[in-house]
Amino acid sequence: MTDSGPAADDAARAQELLRRHRQTIDNVDAALVHLLAERFKCTQAVGRLKAENDLPPADPAREARQVERLRALADESGLDPVFAERFLRFIVCEVIRHHEQIADEERPSA
Repeated sequence: MTDSGPAADDAARAQELLRRHRQTIDNVDAALVHLLAERFKCTQAVGRLKAENDLPPADPAREARQVERLRALADESGLDPVFAERFLRFIVCEVIRHHEQIADEERPSA
């Protein structure tokens, strides 16, 4: 005998809502991965341009402007600005590491 009372209906409804929310989260995660891939393709090109023109891998002034801009965007969007800054700094550190690698590869051997 199966329970088909109100509690079972509520549990089934909760499971369906959970499934839908998780599907949306999965879709957003996929979009984030694709967006990050595109961002890193662009920053790789920037790294090559910097290396070819003997420019430094990091640009602290731009990074500071970006942090302020993204903190404001996060605040407007209801996202924790501290989290947004940490996330951006993680990405920027990775970009700088890539730029340093590219510069090392472009540097003529001694």
